[in-house]
Order: sequence, then structure tokens, then C-alpha cells
Amino acid sequence: MMVTSSQGEPLVAGLVEIHTTFDARDQAMACADRLVRARLAACVQVDGPITSTYSWQGAVEQAEEWRWTCKTTREAAGACAAAIVGGHSYAVPQVVIVPVEATEAYAAWVRSVVAAA
Repeated sequence: MMVTSSQGEPLVAGLVEIHTTFDARDQAMACADRLVRARLAACVQVDGPITSTYSWQGAVEQAEEWRWTCKTTREAAGACAAAIVGGHSYAVPQVVIVPVEATEAYAAWVRSVVAAA
């Protein structure tokens, strides 16, 4: 069965979203700029601030963070994740890679931007 958008457009696989957080907006924006310029990502969205509650070294912590979502191809996901971790200020940065489906036109755009690397 073919999956379609609400407008009846077929959705295609092969893209991923990569999610992470940063403790400062300027760090999130710098990483976004670096990955888009390197053509590892077609688009990065930064939103926040958000408040995260998490367990760290035996204590429950809360922190203001900036949420970061990257759109890229499945093939570029490993290089993208390595670039995030390599330039991140956290000892253990969140890097969550989620396969997504998108309209054919959007998926083609992402592939054209990332594949040009």
C-alpha cells in the first residue's frame, strides 16, 4: 500500500531527521551553519528555549536548551552525526536519528542539496 500525504501526494523514504540539543543558541546556530555549508544537511531548524529535565551522574537536573532538528539523507546521517558530536560542548550529546517519509518533491530537494557534497 502506498502512503500518501493529505493532498494525495506519494510519500517516499530515504530521509532522516537528526535531533539534538545545545545549551546556547549561538552553538546551535553555528552547528546548523557548519552542517548546511558542508552540505551534510539540507535544512536545520533551531527552536527554543526549552526546558529539559534529565538524570545526570545520579542527580535529576534541569536546564534551558535549544532544540535542533536536521534534515538529511540516510546515506549522510553518519557523517552528519559525527560532525555534531565532534563540535558539541556536551560530554554525551543527544544524537537521535529518525527515519522519515516526505513528499517526492521535498525528498528530491534534500537529496539534491546533500548529494552535491
